[in-house]
Amino acid sequence: MTTTQPIRVFLVDDHPLVRDGLHARLDPLPGIEIVGEAGSAAEALEAIERLQPHLVLADVGMKDMNGIELAARLQAVAPAVRVVMLSMYDNPEYVQQALTAGARGYVLKDAPAAEIVAAIEAAAAGGTFLSPAVSQRLFRNQAPRPLLTPRESEILSALGRGESSKQIARDLGLSVRTVEAHRQSIKRRLGLEGQAELIKYAVEHARQFGKG
Repeated sequence: MTTTQPIRVFLVDDHPLVRDGLHARLDPLPGIEIVGEAGSAAEALEAIERLQPHLVLADVGMKDMNGIELAARLQAVAPAVRVVMLSMYDNPEYVQQALTAGARGYVLKDAPAAEIVAAIEAAAAGGTFLSPAVSQRLFRNQAPRPLLTPRESEILSALGRGESSKQIARDLGLSVRTVEAHRQSIKRRLGLEGQAELIKYAVEHARQFGKG
């Protein structure tokens, strides 16, 4: 996807009013194009194959097949399509299940539009995004090891070994831009302010997140 190409977004929610609200908030924004919508996961799977969006914004709590199951299905049949979950709930179990299923973001439905846009942009760039309220709840409820995706854990471990973004990109077969997006995501999720804090944390915890 080129930098000038808008992010093609597909909406999935079983409430038409929610879809209408998201469409009204997101479609006028530069860099985002709503290419379709569906009221169920089954309907979405067929349309996504036809429309080939870059990203799916999906409700967690749908009846026939929930958003987490949809994310897992898309991971299997269309792995290039990023998925960001929308939910009314900041339940850590839901968040962990969503990330395990392949979702790249988890945003609360009452989040401001800027937060939803940030999640879309981060996921489209290959990173991850969690609503701040979701991150705080996760860190309060989980073990000492913060929740990172397997890829983020790999990158944090590599940073702890002193590797640069270019080295990490080469070793993992990623673009430098994608590695940088992951670094930003790691900082957000660990509550780190700058690059110096990130490197310090990585050095101190490298063995915890990978083969140190």
